[in-house]
Amino acid sequence: MGTRYRGPWAALLAGTVVVSGCTVGGDDDATGDGGDGAPVEIAEQVLAWDECETGLPDSECAVFEVPLDYDDPDGERIEIAVKRLPATGGDATGSLLVNPGGPGGSGHDFVDHAPYTVSEAVRERFDVVGFDPRGVGRSTPLTCLDAEGIDEFLGTDYGGGEGADDLADLGPEGLAEIEANSRAFVEACEENDPDLMRNIGTADVARDMDVLRGLLGDERLTYLGASYGTHIGAQYAEQFPERVRALVLDGAVDPSQDQLTVSVQQATGFETALRSFVEDCLTRPDCPLGARGSTVDEGVAALDELLAGAAEEPLANSTGDGREVNRARAELGVLAALYTENWWPRVREALTDAKEDGDGTGLLLLGDDLYGRADPDEYENSTAALTAVNCSDSVAPRDVEAYADAAAEAAEESPMFGPMLAWGALTCAFWPEEAVAPLGELNAVGADPIMVVGTTRDSATPYAWSEALADQLDSGFLVTRDGDGHTGYRMGDACVDAVVDEYLLELTVPDDGMACASHLVEEAG
Repeated sequence: MGTRYRGPWAALLAGTVVVSGCTVGGDDDATGDGGDGAPVEIAEQVLAWDECETGLPDSECAVFEVPLDYDDPDGERIEIAVKRLPATGGDATGSLLVNPGGPGGSGHDFVDHAPYTVSEAVRERFDVVGFDPRGVGRSTPLTCLDAEGIDEFLGTDYGGGEGADDLADLGPEGLAEIEANSRAFVEACEENDPDLMRNIGTADVARDMDVLRGLLGDERLTYLGASYGTHIGAQYAEQFPERVRALVLDGAVDPSQDQLTVSVQQATGFETALRSFVEDCLTRPDCPLGARGSTVDEGVAALDELLAGAAEEPLANSTGDGREVNRARAELGVLAALYTENWWPRVREALTDAKEDGDGTGLLLLGDDLYGRADPDEYENSTAALTAVNCSDSVAPRDVEAYADAAAEAAEESPMFGPMLAWGALTCAFWPEEAVAPLGELNAVGADPIMVVGTTRDSATPYAWSEALADQLDSGFLVTRDGDGHTGYRMGDACVDAVVDEYLLELTVPDDGMACASHLVEEAG
């Protein structure tokens, strides 16, 4: 399945490209950057904006081209789809590039949520611009498994199978199944697009973003990235520090951790979020996890009992698509709801249906929302992009036994979600080694101040990751939101919103950074 860092909003006509054969360079141009730091020769392009087929009435769409492989700039090109929502104030002072996370989330579609995800003051000053990263959606997409294959992949139970000692142990048959599924996923990517799967990492996405910055005519980049989008922003600052104006990295990923370690650490975030959800549920008269006065531990135990029942006898599915709502699919539904408090009422209702009527449809549909299955016959390609980017961005163990050890470790932190998250990284054990980026910190030496926003009880990106990224970035500073759910900006904390807006609009940075805790502003130590 892989580690997903997706912003909470994610469940929420291309123009003609003009090409000629001249060399483009300089900060004002679309240049990209070669693997050796030298400018890449990219054919001159013009963003030919046209009316979008979908989205807000004033939005405009276009397409531009980038090299598939920046080490071969004269070779094959791929397309990047971009959408722009013009500034409400008339003459924009620049562009605000946005990304909702993923990997695999659509920055193109994210623009349509701008009235909710960006303040009116920022929208008045900036064109809001989003693009689908390479391999995603409307850009040249990476396709691996078909819908039936993804259904099987996501429906794999990650523990407690026949012959298993406990929930963190797959047992012999379970291990054989997940290893086969993981290998099949990689083989499908290899068969469908071996070149794109080797050139889909975030370092290349950052280069694509610099091409877009130049095409937009912005001398320096202003950017808002949520969840995995923080990694895109940090990679950009690492490669192009002198072109940074203002970067807001909200709900950060720690680039210094390998993929399996990240999966294990993510389990702690979801465990924290789960306990917050259960605690809130137990204050309500209709909570399916226990009566008022029950403890959080008792509520979590009731949920685990329900999920264990789904492992023994799958819950009913009224969609008619034939999928069994086993433990894995029921867990995905609960996991999806932990990204944002806005979904807590929905998961309470789904759990009530499961407990009282044996109906898992609500949980199944929550998981579908997380993994882009709006169409009953197909998925968005976000699962392929998610896996490919995660496996390309950092090293992962090649020994299957390492994942068994990690599953046991993760189960200590999160008995419910830990094994699923650890075993879900197994695909990376079979990813082509030449396609994997080296591990290391991102420091972005020379960049202007970069804001990192961390939420104390973030589910998908633990708060410690935001602390780590702010420390790694030479000019990084941390803004803390004390709260639940994933990411901090525009999530109901007026303090965080004000600090982010002042930074984006006026480049205001407190001397020692700033923390917003319980809606109080205080100096960060």
